[in-house]
Amino acid sequence: MQRIVTILLAITALLGAGWFGIHAFGGSQPLASVPIPLRAPENLPDTPDEWKGRIDYRALDRQLTDIAARPEMAGLAVAVVEDGELRFVRTYGVADRASGAPVTPHTLFRWASVSKTAAGAMAAALAQDGALDLNRPLADWQTSLRLPHGAENRVTVGQLLAQQTGLTKNAYDEKLEEGQNPVALRSQLVAAPLQCEPATCHTYQNVAFDAASEIVAAAANRPFADLVEDRFFRPLGMISAGYGKDRLVGARDWAQPHARRDRNPLKEAYWRVPAAAGVNSDIVDFATWMRAMMGERPDIFSPAALETAHRARVVTPRPYGGDIRRTIGEATYGLGWRRFSYHGHWLEGHSGAVSGYRATMIFEPATKTGVVALWNSDWGFPFRIPFAVIDSYHRRADTAWLDLSELPPVVPEAPPTPVSAAPPPQPETR
Repeated sequence: MQRIVTILLAITALLGAGWFGIHAFGGSQPLASVPIPLRAPENLPDTPDEWKGRIDYRALDRQLTDIAARPEMAGLAVAVVEDGELRFVRTYGVADRASGAPVTPHTLFRWASVSKTAAGAMAAALAQDGALDLNRPLADWQTSLRLPHGAENRVTVGQLLAQQTGLTKNAYDEKLEEGQNPVALRSQLVAAPLQCEPATCHTYQNVAFDAASEIVAAAANRPFADLVEDRFFRPLGMISAGYGKDRLVGARDWAQPHARRDRNPLKEAYWRVPAAAGVNSDIVDFATWMRAMMGERPDIFSPAALETAHRARVVTPRPYGGDIRRTIGEATYGLGWRRFSYHGHWLEGHSGAVSGYRATMIFEPATKTGVVALWNSDWGFPFRIPFAVIDSYHRRADTAWLDLSELPPVVPEAPPTPVSAAPPPQPETR
């Protein structure tokens, strides 16, 4: 009897730990009736002795340390998956310059537009279930989206997720940032200018893309965020991952947004388009998502669903800018997914930016090798990190993506001046 009581107490403790693990990150949603792995004590590959593989992780760590020391940066978290396995997790800098709190493996950041990959994956999964027909026109789902000349009657769900509405790039993002309601804005897009005839080209969107949250919710008869969290994030053990501002600021450890040495005001605009830019998580769960998207979790994502989500549907301009743009060949877009060639290798993923935060997830499907990175500043230089890692994996020695020698020298930071009031608000960037 004493042994039975001990076992029952142990089970109760484990269940309590699982509940606390979820709610400690600010979660208030009820637990789903799906298998939810309890997060065991972690043995992350976060020390040099644990860095094994083709990639030169010690050199990478030195380069990331130098990047994080730049005045344009605040904090940085990076994870590398090599040959399908998590091989490197490191954090640098501060989550908050004011307090000096360091970034940890469990500091929450925003995914920004990398959130589109979750919306695309969910649509693909529902299509495999037979609950969502990607070839049906948007009007059949009675969304709030209205396109010029009634194009919602012929643009399909799949074309919406492949960014083929025809609207000018980032249509009405500035109105979203002003605080206008995204549902109302989608109905007003009927009067927005077109870049091309709908369904004939790729034009990147946020407000229009978020009509996907309405369609997915209608197809599954569940709120969009709850559905993604319960069907994907919880079964994958991604207990830090979730949607919305409260999910971020309710966590015990989260990264404040920064622009150079100043803290940015926290802007809610893009959380209000959850399919386009609503996810937050720590770097460990971000890496878990990438591994699942590589096909390492067929129990959660069938190969057919992944193929549907990632398959190229429209040719796009080459992403990024500057040196990265010049090295990219053919570029395409799937269901919230980018795909492009780089030195003869096909890469997939997405990147994102909202005021004070940046995120990137880029991997090579053929080798199941890639990078996730999160940082709480507006500096774009760390978007180079995945390309440096892919080059290291393939032993390319003729590139220097993370070379800082051509950047302006670092000027020593002046001692902070006490202030009696908060700094004035700054405009949101896109």
